[in-house]
Parts: sequence; structure tokens; C-alpha cells
Amino acid sequence: MKRKLTENIPLKIMSVAVAILVWLIVVNIDNPIVTRPYTVTNVELVNKEYVEDDGKMPLREKDQESVRVLITGKRKTLDKIRESDIHAAADLQQAVSLDTDPVMVPIVATLPNYPTILQEYIKVTPQNLSVHLEEKETQEFPVNVNLGDAKPGKGYEIGTRTTYPEKIKITGPKSLVNKIDKVNVDISREVEGKTQDIVGEYSLTIFDKNEEVLLDSEMNNLRIDNNGKVTVSLKLWKVRTDVKIVAVGYQGQPAEGYMVDSITTIPETVSVAGTEEALEELRKIDNSIWIPEENIDISGRDTDMEIKINLTDMLSEGLKLTSNTSEDVWVKVNILPIGSHAYELATNEIEVKNPPDDLQVTFDSAKVEVRVKAVDGSMEDFDESKIRAVIDLKDKEEGSYEVPVDIILPKGYELVEDVTTDVKISEVSSVAEESEK
Repeated sequence: MKRKLTENIPLKIMSVAVAILVWLIVVNIDNPIVTRPYTVTNVELVNKEYVEDDGKMPLREKDQESVRVLITGKRKTLDKIRESDIHAAADLQQAVSLDTDPVMVPIVATLPNYPTILQEYIKVTPQNLSVHLEEKETQEFPVNVNLGDAKPGKGYEIGTRTTYPEKIKITGPKSLVNKIDKVNVDISREVEGKTQDIVGEYSLTIFDKNEEVLLDSEMNNLRIDNNGKVTVSLKLWKVRTDVKIVAVGYQGQPAEGYMVDSITTIPETVSVAGTEEALEELRKIDNSIWIPEENIDISGRDTDMEIKINLTDMLSEGLKLTSNTSEDVWVKVNILPIGSHAYELATNEIEVKNPPDDLQVTFDSAKVEVRVKAVDGSMEDFDESKIRAVIDLKDKEEGSYEVPVDIILPKGYELVEDVTTDVKISEVSSVAEESEK
């Protein structure tokens, strides 16, 4: 048996060698060594602090946003590698010189998840990252909360909004920091249709003075406090409609022989939003917003007056006007001679004499004001249903006119002032004609 093992040893060795050679050939054909290119778009610039001690900060060149990485290895291994597996970095401490412009910083690409591929089989083109060293600049910017056209759910409004921090510090190359116009946080998606308070941490968006968002390559040159994030808190308030506006009085006295006939507001009601506590307090005062008398001074007046008042000054804490409500309200004070009164007459009650043939007449306003005074006695017995009004459109053609209104009053009363109204005379539309048929 021993002799058989030792017989033909050279032949046996040759057989083993041939087998190994065949195996190597087969393996190499099935999994050959290849070189494959990858594109890396985010080269990390490290050790920026190396130049900050001298009051400088690096600014990359815009046209060098990506590098090409060539990796040599077995095909099956390279098939698994993705561009996200490649870490490309340029170390400022490895720059040959900081006195050149631009400074050339060597780029090294590594494969942290593939230690079997040696560094000598990874090549980068270009080999250097070009950066400019600029004066270091730090500025503070207020954080703007952008809601766009987003609206909370029906019956709710945004009551209060807070951001933390309210201002953000940005440090970077002077030319880039000076380019910044505003810092926004967009939470429109969070707000749309919501009926509960909103709290969250959100990333900032930075705009330049051309209203364009800074590119990622530019953002990489900046150092932003709080990692470029802020916390936003929105409180949603319930909406209450048909809140009355009430002028509680006035100060001063009109001219001798005159009196305040009425005080009205335009609009008469508004919509507000508020906290539950504020809305409950509003309910206790009959859902009314009061305009104090010191805001309405009629001293020495003998004619009507209108006063524009900012309604937000009249709201108690925890209340706000809804977003589609004007802040301004007009207070109209009617001042008439003593012993007179103003009445509103619907224009559809005005008699039209001599209307043009085949033309239609429309009034621009729904009402006219008729001011009446008693010749003898008082206005207590006056019956406003006895007022008659007539206009005469004789010889009027198509167009718009201000025409006098003839007011007929019961005996013992007379007009304080003449009354006019605006009318429009136009062709009868085909729609109107069809409806008459």
C-alpha cells in the first residue's frame, strides 16, 4: 500500500497543479478583475477649523460639484457597490499650500463597508478640490414661518405662532453670507386641514436676494446654528361669526341746534377667532366688540361724519380677526337738526315716471336715506310708511344718471335736505327677455 502512494509522484504533482490552474482560470473567467467608474456628488470638506483660526472660511468652486471615482476589484464585488457607499473627502490640513488661490485640497475616496478593496485600487479624478479662502462672516436672520395658501380645518384659524429660536446665526464665507436675504421654514403641509395644535421641528430653507433657494453646494459652505432646524408651535383657535360691532357712545356735543340721530358701523358684524376662554368672555357680552366713546368725538359738528377705526385695538387678549376680515371699521355718525330723523327707503319702492321705451332701469343702491323734520311738534307721531318717492326719467336715454328723488311727506313735515339716487338705463338683455316670455 505504501509503495502505491509513492509511485509516479511527479505525475501526481503535475495533476494537482493542472487542477489548481484550471480552477483559477474558471474562477477568473467567472469573476474577473475589472475597473468601474462612479460619480460622487458630495465631497466632504473636513477640518475647516484649520483655517478659521485665521478668520477665514473655505468656499468651493461652483463648477466642481462632483468627482469621478475609479475602483478596481472583482466584478461580483463591484456589482454590489453603490455610489452612496463611497465616501469622498478633502482634508484642508493636507493642502500643499494655503497661499494659493484657489487652494488645492487632495481628495481621498474610501469604501468603509468594503475593507477588502485596498486604497491603492481607488482613484479619484480630479485629484484635488478647488476652494477659495474668504473672510469669515457671521450674521443673524429672523426665521419666517411660511404657510403658503394652507388653511386649517373648517371653523379654525391660526391663533398664535412661535418659533424657537426666533433668530438663527449663519457663519460662512463673507460673499456667500452677504448673499442671503431671508430664512424660511415651510409648514404648509402640516397646517392644511388641521383642527388641533401643531408642534414640530422643521428644516430651514435659505433664500438669496434673487428669491432663489441656495444650492446644496452653497449650503455645504455654511455653518448654521441648531443644525439648520427650528421648532415651530401653532395654536389653532375656533372661529365665531356674526360678532356685532357696537359703538357704545361718543364724546363732546354737536353744534348748537343739532343732535346725534344715529351711530352705525360698516360692517355691522365681523368674524373672529379665539381661545376657548376668550370666546366664552365674548359670549358674556352678547358676542359684541365695543368701540369706546373716546374714539368718537363729535364736538361742534353740524354735519355727518365718518371715522375709520382699527378694530384690532378693540379686541381683548386671546381674540383676533379672521384672515379674510378687514382690520378697519367705519363708524358713521348721523348729525341732524334737533327735531328731525333719518329713514331708509328701499329703492324698489320708488315710483319711476316716464321710463324709456324698450330699456330697463336699475338702481345702483338698495336704499336711499330720507331725512325728515317736523314743522311743528315732534317726530314721535311720524309714520314712515307714508313716505312716497318718485323719479322722472323723461327724455333719458341709455346711460348712467344721478337723478333727484321727489319726496312726498305727510302734512306737518318737511325734508331736511334733498335726496338723489343713481340709476342705470340699459338695453334689456336677452336673458331678461327670455325670462319675461
